[in-house]
Parts: sequence; structure tokens; C-alpha cells
Amino acid sequence: MGHFIEVETGVKLFVEDIGEGQPVVFLHGWPVNHKMFEYQATELVKQGYRFIGIDLRGYGQSDRPATGYDYDRKADDVRAVVDYLQLENIVLAGFSMGGPIAARYMSRHKEYQVSKLMLLAPAAPRFTKTDHFPYGIEASEIDGMIASIQEDRPAFLDEFGKQFFHQEPSDPFKQWFGGLGLEASAHGTIQSAIALRDEDGLDDLPGISVPTLLLHGTEDEICPLDFSLYLAEHLADAELVKVENSGHGFIFEEKEKTNNEILTFLKR
Repeated sequence: MGHFIEVETGVKLFVEDIGEGQPVVFLHGWPVNHKMFEYQATELVKQGYRFIGIDLRGYGQSDRPATGYDYDRKADDVRAVVDYLQLENIVLAGFSMGGPIAARYMSRHKEYQVSKLMLLAPAAPRFTKTDHFPYGIEASEIDGMIASIQEDRPAFLDEFGKQFFHQEPSDPFKQWFGGLGLEASAHGTIQSAIALRDEDGLDDLPGISVPTLLLHGTEDEICPLDFSLYLAEHLADAELVKVENSGHGFIFEEKEKTNNEILTFLKR
């Protein structure tokens, strides 16, 4: 079942809602949408869980407003979805950009209705280097990415997709995955890149107390494994599972392992 949920006046998000049981809420990465989790959705519903995939503003079938691409607003959007669907005992899962948004939700909304957290190759606690956080890329590299998007967005997405995987996907898969990025608005893609460049989630970490699963590909070239190593040390109750021989797209490259680790964590 699909919902169009108003998260603020004049802005609606598309939310895919399948199955029954404990809700597992997925926040996608940049610059795709909830469809990236189709292999998790199928398995979770089969195992008796409720899959909820949110298209963040600017992405997929959601509205594309001019503003609201900062982490605070996106966390508030998640809260609006939780309230509208009256969700309880949630497992919140954030992939890549969805990771710091999930962390911001946990901090800003005091872990509201969340019993467990999953951070999948998270772009957290921040995506770019600073004097106090030595991991990630230089902020200037994001500026170059934005320039490439403005120059030729389809070509940029094609190159970005090549960095996404350590194992070579099939040509039809590449076309499908690249299409997810093209479903996003150019404006939302750029504004979210600015958030990735500038936002700092280090102060969100003390606000996370629930059991947390960190899943990360060892060959990730977009969000380095250092991110999850840092989180494992700075979260109150975190377990890190490394996915060997996989890149940023480990949820596709190692579908069975990914789903088994998720299900083990859910059942624990």
C-alpha cells in the first residue's frame, strides 16, 4: 500500500507500506529512493515484518519543495510519517545519507517509538572531513560533484554508480539503479549534497541508546568503513558487522548475508 503523507503544509511524502508485524522503517541513500530496498522488503514481509520505505523529499514519488533538505527538517518529516501511521516499536534503518538522518531523528525526537536502529554504510556522523573528524572526503569534492550535476546529471549518475559497487553488476541492473537516481529532482539532489557537505552529526551520537546494528562493506569507496568503526566506538550499544568483498552497495552485492544479518538483529 502506498501513502501520500503531508509532512508540512503543501509537502507530501510517498511512503510504501507492505506487510504486517513490527515496522521496519527504511531511509534511502543519496540520490535514489525507497525502491533500493526491494530485496529487503521482499524478505522482511515474508518473515512477518512490516516494511515501510519513505521517499525523502525531493526523491522518488515525494514532493519536491524548494526548501527543507537539512537533516533537522528531514528528521521532522520522518516523525510526521511515524505519527500519521501511528507506528510503535519501530526498527529504524538508514542507508548512506539515510544514516545521519536516522541519527538526527534519534537525537532530535528522543528516540521516539524506536526500539532498535540499523545504520547501513552510513554517511555518519558526518560525510566530509574537518579538523575534529579526519574521515571522509574534502568539502571541495562535494562542490565538484554539484558542478558535475549541473553540467550533466545523467553522466554524473553513471560515474557515481561505478563507485557504488565493488563487484561488477549486470548491465540491466546498472540501468535500473541509474534510473532511481534520475527519478530524483535535480534541485533536491543538489540541496542534499550541500547537507552532506555541511552537516555535522557528532552531537547526535550521545542521544542514541537503543541497540544498533552497523553494516558496512569493507571496500566502500563512498562512505569509508572508518565511519562505522568510529560509530561502533561512540554509540552506547552498537555491533559492527563487516561485509567482506563488497562496496557501498553491499545490500545488492551480498543480499543473502545482508538479509540474514538484519533478520538476526530483528529477532534478537
